[in-house]
Amino acid sequence: MAIWSTEIDLERLNKLSKGSMGGFLNIEITEIGEDFMVGKMPVDERTKQPFGVLHGGASVVLAESIGSVASNCIVDVTKFRCFGLEINSNHLRPVSGGFVYAKATPLHIGKTTHVWDIKITNEEGKLVNVSRLTMAIVPY
Repeated sequence: MAIWSTEIDLERLNKLSKGSMGGFLNIEITEIGEDFMVGKMPVDERTKQPFGVLHGGASVVLAESIGSVASNCIVDVTKFRCFGLEINSNHLRPVSGGFVYAKATPLHIGKTTHVWDIKITNEEGKLVNVSRLTMAIVPY
């Protein structure tokens, strides 16, 4: 059973990030399943640290961006907004180029909080980062 509150239009969702952190880093939502959302981010001069590999902070931005969009696709956005409350992130493997992919799946979907498990992989499918994101669901 799908967790989403409405039909999701990938093009519309991706347009929402223009002029924001996600747009600046060229984060793009690429896939939506019944209970998951996937996005990708390039590993380039915007997302690398000075030593030439993916910056841990960029991984956190990717994880929170995908989890945040996913939470906002579950709630009625005319009544609620979803905000990042806490994120924990473990960086497991360096990446020096190409793209990284984040897959967010819910661990908990409650009335006041959502908790997401987010796994970031490289182009070979190897695990790069694992994050857990807690979203606060706040009434308008």
